[in-house]
Amino acid sequence: MKKLYIPYNKKLVEVARENRKNPTQAEKKIWFEVLRSKQFENYKFLRQKPLDKFIADFYCAELMLVIEIDGDSHAAQEEYDILRSEKLDAYGIKVIRYTNGDIISNIDGVYKDLKEKIKKYRGHFGG
Repeated sequence: MKKLYIPYNKKLVEVARENRKNPTQAEKKIWFEVLRSKQFENYKFLRQKPLDKFIADFYCAELMLVIEIDGDSHAAQEEYDILRSEKLDAYGIKVIRYTNGDIISNIDGVYKDLKEKIKKYRGHFGG
């Protein structure tokens, strides 16, 4: 499957780099325990990937999938998240969200849930 080029705002590259250097506890946990080095079903995920006008927490080009980790004060950002998800969906990118609490207290459940969602949407993801 040919990977689609997703344009991005070049100004976000430095911000993304800084975010990678300073991950949240939840981002660090899911990265090291689930996504890093093709640990998850042999798919390659990138951290803090600029896509369009946004920075995705985790992105897998092969699956056209973004995984977002929502912080504790995230409820205030719902409108922004809807806009962002719609924009990414226009590129054919699926967004899956987990909360900090999900990651910190139930990483095994997150792993199983992610695996099931990818299996369910395999046609969309192209995997």
